[in-house]
Amino acid sequence: MRQRNWRIVTVGIVLIALAVGFYFFMGLMAPQSNDPAALMQTVGSVSGAAVGISLVMIVLGLIGKKV
Repeated sequence: MRQRNWRIVTVGIVLIALAVGFYFFMGLMAPQSNDPAALMQTVGSVSGAAVGISLVMIVLGLIGKKV
């Protein structure tokens, strides 16, 4: 029997929400930048990495540990 770690799942969900919020917030700030395309490329990479890490956290939290 495995016990799920709901703290890790919750943190993963919150991290996804923060990454999506950061992406859209920076999308609003991009027109003021000197190079909006490069800015959004960097922001997309950072947000994508954060979402990837959070998905791994969610999966590992749902798998859980042996009791």
